[in-house]
Amino acid sequence: MLYSAADDPLWVPGTTVLRNLLDITDQETLDEAELALFLIRADEPLPAGKLDVAHYLSIHRHLFQDVYEWAGEIRSIRVGKAGNWFCYPEYIQGNLARAFREYGDPDVVAELPPAEFARCTAHFLAEINAVHPFREGNGRTQLTFLTLLAANAGYAVNDGVLDPAEVLSAMIESFGGSEDRLAALILAYIS
Repeated sequence: MLYSAADDPLWVPGTTVLRNLLDITDQETLDEAELALFLIRADEPLPAGKLDVAHYLSIHRHLFQDVYEWAGEIRSIRVGKAGNWFCYPEYIQGNLARAFREYGDPDVVAELPPAEFARCTAHFLAEINAVHPFREGNGRTQLTFLTLLAANAGYAVNDGVLDPAEVLSAMIESFGGSEDRLAALILAYIS
């Protein structure tokens, strides 16, 4: 789905294709290369961390370092999708910190019963999604972080239950305030 953005300094001049380390100027070609490089990095060991904001940023950096110079950096442009605007850049750091603070200690959340873990984590992911700290790669970073949170809680995840279209739809619903479907997907993912 195409993002809306004001004149983006990260676009290749004369296009709406994000500047990239591969010097690709065609969106379809960039999408294919980005996915291939993401999958390679996703199969590697992820950066160690404390499941905090710094760790979250390092995950994005790791996953997209081969494609974008700004991987792991908070965006500086206002963006939206399907008529919904995400957190304005000047408020990203504060709102991202708030989301992590409200989620609390991941080790404490890990002790919750599965349904409660799923509910709390769904709210957390919905908040991070609304902040949308990166110019690209937010959803994949969120799902990677979800896997780390689940592993921290001792869950072996079931990758086969997360249909990308269903996850996207649940994330859109969570943007509107309804997190039940996202929580159900997370519960299925950790069961």
